[in-house]
Amino acid sequence: MSRASGTRRARASGPARPRRLLRRLLGTALMVVAFCGVLWALDRPIRVVRVTGAFRHVSPYAVERAVARVARGSGLITVNLQRVRAAVAALPWVAAVSVRRLWPDALAVRIRTQTAVACWDGHALINRAGTVFVRGLADPPAALARLSGPPDSSRQVMRRYLAMRGRLAPTGFSIAALTMSARGAWKFTLNDGIRVRLGRSDVSVRFDRFVNIALAIVRRRASSIAYVDMRYMNGFAIGWRPGVPAV
Repeated sequence: MSRASGTRRARASGPARPRRLLRRLLGTALMVVAFCGVLWALDRPIRVVRVTGAFRHVSPYAVERAVARVARGSGLITVNLQRVRAAVAALPWVAAVSVRRLWPDALAVRIRTQTAVACWDGHALINRAGTVFVRGLADPPAALARLSGPPDSSRQVMRRYLAMRGRLAPTGFSIAALTMSARGAWKFTLNDGIRVRLGRSDVSVRFDRFVNIALAIVRRRASSIAYVDMRYMNGFAIGWRPGVPAV
């Protein structure tokens, strides 16, 4: 008897399993539909772009246009924030971007702008990392040092410039221009127009020798000196301006 009753129970429970599975699938589908309905209700068109940050070189209007190009047709939920960040970051002078949603219909965009440390190759600007961020300037700021070098050398030249600038800072002199040639030879110009040649080898040692020894003569005879050549094993040579006696 017990064996027969067990068989009846097995037969009765067999068709119930697909029904339970079907009920679960229907319940899940209803939840997905309800969730999509909520998202659709919340995904309102973006009507406001709130831009904050420094606007000396970047206008809020330029930021809004960049956002509009990639967010057009998207709602607040479906807008791709990564694409918005990339579009704003591509603007000249923009160093960093943060974007967040503001309910019910706004995007908040905050920008941080670049700081120009020097002019690169005559018509571009570079930051402290040596990254070129603005090109094609007809009239770069006169107060910036002029750096130049072979293609893809801006980071290397900037590192050298920052080190030399820091070393010269206590002396009252500054670097107006720094150049690395295609062969790797370095030369720089002081703020008073005196040119200094360092050559290709032992550049740091030669620069230290200039600061520790030659600069004392430069300080006393600055108006008479045209250039200082540090490309000697243990010394240096001074080129005098025309008409000045070599004393």
